[in-house]
Order: sequence, then structure tokens, then C-alpha cells
Amino acid sequence: MSEPFDIEELGTSSEEIAAVYPVIHQLRDHLDFDTFRERYLAMYEGANYRIVVLKVGDEIRAAAGFRWIENLAVGASLYIDDLVTVEKYRSQGYGRNLVKYLEGVASAIGANAIRLDSAIHRVDAHRFYEREGFVYFSKHFVRVLPTQ
Repeated sequence: MSEPFDIEELGTSSEEIAAVYPVIHQLRDHLDFDTFRERYLAMYEGANYRIVVLKVGDEIRAAAGFRWIENLAVGASLYIDDLVTVEKYRSQGYGRNLVKYLEGVASAIGANAIRLDSAIHRVDAHRFYEREGFVYFSKHFVRVLPTQ
């Protein structure tokens, strides 16, 4: 990656949400725009969720959604909920630069770890995370509850 880039945190304006949606949708393709907007705004307010974007000029090439959490297992950590690079820009260093940026955020908040989950079928993402120094730490179990 030789082009100059910027990484910036999104706020909650309609323009910012609309601009990042197509990128996040490449990872979370089950979310329509309205559902994404509603969840993002609720998480922004209630769960300390933030999205940072990596831009070249005005074009968003990658995005990461994260929050800071604390639990008994590891203490304070930065949790990456979403990390995605626009498909045509993958393997060009954008994801790596977002991870490096998030390491700085984690250090600034006093976190002792960066954590994430990755779906079992995302084998390419697993290779990326391993290259970036993440290690297989646990299995994540889900029990889907019946809808009411």
C-alpha cells in the first residue's frame, strides 16, 4: 500500500452512516440499511461501539467496529466486532493498518488484549488474523433462542 491514507472515527450523522454501510455490508450482508443504522446508533450510545474507517481520499477502503469491554477472563480489552476491507482492496495492507491503529487505541485505554471472534467459514480472515499475531484462544458458543 503506497497511497497516503487517513483513519478516522465515525460519528452518528446520516452521511457518515450511509457512507460506511456499503463497506460493513460486505461483512454483515444480512443487515439492511435501516437495521444497520438502528443497531449502530443504539450500540454507539449504549455499548461504547465505534467505527473507524481507513480512507484514501474520500473513498472508504476498510472499516473496523470495536468497543472496550472488561471481563473476568482477561480484564480490560478492546473487542473488534467488525473488521472488513472492501473486496477489491483486500491483501493490500488496509486491514493491517486498521489493526495497528486499534492497537494504539487499546494501549490508550489501558487494555491488555485485543479480542475478536471470526465465523468458522471465514478461513481467509483466520489466516489474516494469525499473520497479524492473533492466536486461537477459545471456542465461542451460541444458543439461538426462539423468537416470541
